[in-house]
Amino acid sequence: MDWVPVVFIAFKVIVFGTCMFLSIKWHHDQAKKEKEKKARDALAPKKVQGP
Repeated sequence: MDWVPVVFIAFKVIVFGTCMFLSIKWHHDQAKKEKEKKARDALAPKKVQGP
């Protein structure tokens, strides 16, 4: 029964490591998407409203 804590700790480290990686990746992708949107909006022609 000495192996039970080792297995649980290893599982916990794997799960938390995977979740942290995916969280950081998601935030990085969202920042990249926002940056691309701002660059695209800056290059788009501005609409002029007429009288």
